[in-house]
Amino acid sequence: MVIAAIASVSSLSVIVVPTAGADACPDADVSFARGTNEPPGLGGTGQEFVDSFRSDLGDAKSVTVYPVNYPATMDYSSAIAGQADATAHVLDMAARCPSTKMVLGGYSQGAGVMALVTANGASASPQVADKVAAVALFGKPSANLLNSMDIPPVTIGPLYATKTIDLCIAGDPICNGQVGSPDVVTHLLYGVNGLVSQAADFAAGRV
Repeated sequence: MVIAAIASVSSLSVIVVPTAGADACPDADVSFARGTNEPPGLGGTGQEFVDSFRSDLGDAKSVTVYPVNYPATMDYSSAIAGQADATAHVLDMAARCPSTKMVLGGYSQGAGVMALVTANGASASPQVADKVAAVALFGKPSANLLNSMDIPPVTIGPLYATKTIDLCIAGDPICNGQVGSPDVVTHLLYGVNGLVSQAADFAAGRV
Protein backbone atom coordinates (compact mmCIF):
# COMPACT_ATOMS: atom_id res chain seq x y z
CA MET A 1 0.00 0.00 0.00
CA VAL A 2 1.31 3.41 -0.89
CA ILE A 3 1.34 5.00 2.57
CA ALA A 4 3.96 7.01 4.43
CA ALA A 5 4.41 8.65 7.80
CA ILE A 6 4.28 12.42 7.59
CA ALA A 7 5.48 14.89 10.22
CA SER A 8 6.54 18.52 10.30
CA VAL A 9 9.78 20.23 11.21
CA SER A 10 10.14 23.24 13.46
CA SER A 11 9.39 26.75 12.21
CA LEU A 12 12.19 29.01 11.01
CA SER A 13 12.32 32.65 10.04
CA VAL A 14 13.43 33.69 6.57
CA ILE A 15 14.47 36.83 4.76
CA VAL A 16 14.47 36.56 0.97
CA VAL A 17 17.32 38.59 -0.51
CA PRO A 18 17.71 38.84 -4.30
CA THR A 19 21.22 37.90 -5.41
CA ALA A 20 23.33 38.39 -8.50
CA GLY A 21 22.66 36.23 -11.51
CA ALA A 22 18.88 36.53 -11.45
CA ASP A 23 18.89 37.29 -15.20
CA ALA A 24 19.91 33.66 -15.85
CA CYS A 25 17.00 32.30 -13.86
CA PRO A 26 14.11 30.39 -15.48
CA ASP A 27 10.62 31.75 -15.94
CA ALA A 28 9.29 28.82 -13.93
CA ASP A 29 10.71 26.15 -11.63
CA VAL A 30 8.85 22.93 -10.82
CA SER A 31 9.68 20.99 -7.65
CA PHE A 32 8.01 17.57 -7.49
CA ALA A 33 8.06 14.90 -4.77
CA ARG A 34 7.47 11.33 -5.96
CA GLY A 35 5.35 8.71 -4.23
CA THR A 36 6.33 5.93 -1.85
CA ASN A 37 8.74 3.33 -3.27
CA GLU A 38 9.10 5.08 -6.62
CA PRO A 39 12.74 5.24 -7.80
CA PRO A 40 14.63 8.52 -7.41
CA GLY A 41 13.48 11.24 -9.76
CA LEU A 42 10.08 12.71 -10.52
CA GLY A 43 8.15 9.44 -10.49
CA GLY A 44 5.55 8.51 -13.08
CA THR A 45 2.92 11.06 -12.10
CA GLY A 46 5.55 13.75 -11.68
CA GLN A 47 6.97 13.19 -15.15
CA GLU A 48 3.49 13.30 -16.68
CA PHE A 49 2.80 16.56 -14.85
CA VAL A 50 6.04 18.20 -15.94
CA ASP A 51 5.57 17.12 -19.56
CA SER A 52 2.03 18.49 -19.63
CA PHE A 53 3.06 21.72 -17.88
CA ARG A 54 5.87 22.32 -20.37
CA SER A 55 3.52 21.60 -23.25
CA ASP A 56 1.04 24.14 -21.91
CA LEU A 57 3.70 26.84 -21.64
CA GLY A 58 5.27 26.10 -25.01
CA ASP A 59 8.66 27.49 -25.97
CA ALA A 60 7.96 31.03 -24.83
CA LYS A 61 8.90 30.36 -21.20
CA SER A 62 11.86 28.49 -19.74
CA VAL A 63 11.27 25.79 -17.13
CA THR A 64 13.64 24.05 -14.73
CA VAL A 65 12.70 20.94 -12.78
CA TYR A 66 13.78 19.78 -9.32
CA PRO A 67 12.98 16.22 -8.22
CA VAL A 68 12.80 16.31 -4.42
CA ASN A 69 15.64 14.23 -3.03
CA TYR A 70 14.24 12.03 -0.27
CA PRO A 71 13.94 8.30 0.52
CA ALA A 72 10.21 7.92 -0.31
CA THR A 73 10.10 4.86 1.93
CA MET A 74 7.67 3.69 4.60
CA ASP A 75 10.05 4.86 7.33
CA TYR A 76 8.79 7.55 9.71
CA SER A 77 11.63 9.89 8.80
CA SER A 78 11.06 9.77 5.04
CA ALA A 79 8.53 12.59 4.75
CA ILE A 80 10.51 14.74 7.18
CA ALA A 81 13.55 14.38 4.94
CA GLY A 82 11.44 15.26 1.92
CA GLN A 83 10.06 18.36 3.57
CA ALA A 84 13.55 19.50 4.53
CA ASP A 85 14.96 18.97 1.04
CA ALA A 86 12.03 20.61 -0.75
CA THR A 87 12.08 23.55 1.65
CA ALA A 88 15.81 24.07 1.08
CA HIS A 89 15.27 24.19 -2.68
CA VAL A 90 12.33 26.58 -2.42
CA LEU A 91 14.27 28.95 -0.17
CA ASP A 92 17.27 28.82 -2.48
CA MET A 93 15.15 29.61 -5.54
CA ALA A 94 13.34 32.42 -3.75
CA ALA A 95 16.66 34.03 -2.84
CA ARG A 96 18.56 33.46 -6.09
CA CYS A 97 15.72 33.89 -8.57
CA PRO A 98 13.17 36.33 -7.14
CA SER A 99 11.37 36.70 -10.48
CA THR A 100 10.99 32.96 -11.09
CA LYS A 101 7.51 31.60 -10.52
CA MET A 102 7.72 28.36 -8.59
CA VAL A 103 5.36 25.41 -8.90
CA LEU A 104 5.26 22.76 -6.18
CA GLY A 105 3.88 19.29 -6.85
CA GLY A 106 3.68 15.89 -5.25
CA TYR A 107 2.07 12.48 -5.54
CA SER A 108 0.95 10.26 -2.63
CA GLN A 109 3.56 10.60 0.12
CA GLY A 110 5.08 13.35 -2.01
CA ALA A 111 1.79 15.27 -1.91
CA GLY A 112 1.95 15.12 1.87
CA VAL A 113 5.55 16.33 1.74
CA MET A 114 4.58 19.37 -0.31
CA ALA A 115 1.60 20.10 1.91
CA LEU A 116 4.03 20.25 4.82
CA VAL A 117 6.25 22.63 2.86
CA THR A 118 3.32 25.02 2.51
CA ALA A 119 2.32 24.82 6.15
CA ASN A 120 5.51 24.71 8.20
CA GLY A 121 8.84 26.45 8.58
CA ALA A 122 10.41 29.18 6.50
CA SER A 123 8.63 28.18 3.29
CA ALA A 124 5.28 29.10 4.90
CA SER A 125 6.34 32.75 5.24
CA PRO A 126 4.76 35.49 3.09
CA GLN A 127 8.13 36.32 1.53
CA VAL A 128 8.41 32.82 0.09
CA ALA A 129 4.73 32.08 -0.54
CA ASP A 130 4.58 35.11 -2.83
CA LYS A 131 7.16 33.44 -5.09
CA VAL A 132 5.09 30.26 -5.52
CA ALA A 133 2.54 30.46 -8.33
CA ALA A 134 0.83 27.10 -7.88
CA VAL A 135 0.77 23.85 -5.90
CA ALA A 136 -0.44 20.61 -7.51
CA LEU A 137 -1.16 17.62 -5.28
CA PHE A 138 -2.24 14.14 -6.36
CA GLY A 139 -3.56 11.51 -3.94
CA LYS A 140 -2.52 13.26 -0.72
CA PRO A 141 -2.97 10.90 2.27
CA SER A 142 -6.28 11.63 4.01
CA ALA A 143 -6.70 12.66 7.62
CA ASN A 144 -8.51 9.38 8.30
CA LEU A 145 -5.62 7.36 6.92
CA LEU A 146 -2.99 9.29 8.85
CA ASN A 147 -5.04 9.21 12.06
CA SER A 148 -5.27 5.42 11.73
CA MET A 149 -1.47 5.41 11.81
CA ASP A 150 -1.26 7.86 14.74
CA ILE A 151 0.17 10.53 12.46
CA PRO A 152 -1.14 14.12 12.51
CA PRO A 153 -3.07 15.06 9.36
CA VAL A 154 -1.50 17.46 6.89
CA THR A 155 -3.21 20.58 5.59
CA ILE A 156 -2.32 23.26 3.08
CA GLY A 157 -0.84 26.41 4.62
CA PRO A 158 -3.23 29.39 4.51
CA LEU A 159 -0.96 31.46 2.27
CA TYR A 160 -1.03 28.68 -0.33
CA ALA A 161 -4.69 27.64 -0.18
CA THR A 162 -5.99 29.68 -3.11
CA LYS A 163 -3.10 28.63 -5.36
CA THR A 164 -3.42 24.88 -4.66
CA ILE A 165 -5.18 22.19 -6.68
CA ASP A 166 -5.59 19.10 -4.48
CA LEU A 167 -6.83 16.16 -6.56
CA CYS A 168 -8.19 12.82 -5.36
CA ILE A 169 -9.77 10.14 -7.56
CA ALA A 170 -13.14 9.17 -6.09
CA GLY A 171 -12.15 5.55 -5.51
CA ASP A 172 -8.65 6.22 -4.17
CA PRO A 173 -8.48 4.92 -0.57
CA ILE A 174 -5.25 6.76 0.15
CA CYS A 175 -6.87 10.18 -0.18
CA ASN A 176 -10.66 9.65 -0.02
CA GLY A 177 -10.83 8.71 3.66
CA GLN A 178 -12.05 5.14 3.13
CA VAL A 179 -9.42 3.44 5.24
CA GLY A 180 -9.08 -0.26 4.51
CA SER A 181 -10.59 -0.18 1.02
CA PRO A 182 -9.01 -2.85 -1.21
CA ASP A 183 -9.09 -0.62 -4.31
CA VAL A 184 -5.49 0.56 -4.12
CA VAL A 185 -5.06 0.26 -7.91
CA THR A 186 -7.06 3.47 -8.35
CA HIS A 187 -4.27 5.31 -6.53
CA LEU A 188 -2.00 4.58 -9.49
CA LEU A 189 -4.17 6.17 -12.18
CA TYR A 190 -3.45 9.91 -11.89
CA GLY A 191 -1.24 9.91 -14.96
CA VAL A 192 -3.85 8.33 -17.22
CA ASN A 193 -7.24 9.75 -16.19
CA GLY A 194 -6.86 13.41 -17.14
CA LEU A 195 -6.20 14.82 -13.68
CA VAL A 196 -2.53 15.45 -14.41
CA SER A 197 -3.50 17.56 -17.41
CA GLN A 198 -6.06 19.41 -15.29
CA ALA A 199 -3.40 20.24 -12.70
CA ALA A 200 -0.87 21.27 -15.35
CA ASP A 201 -3.41 23.61 -16.95
CA PHE A 202 -4.10 25.13 -13.52
CA ALA A 203 -0.39 25.68 -12.83
CA ALA A 204 0.44 26.98 -16.30
CA GLY A 205 -2.39 29.47 -16.07
CA ARG A 206 -0.79 31.00 -12.99
CA VAL A 207 2.76 31.24 -14.36
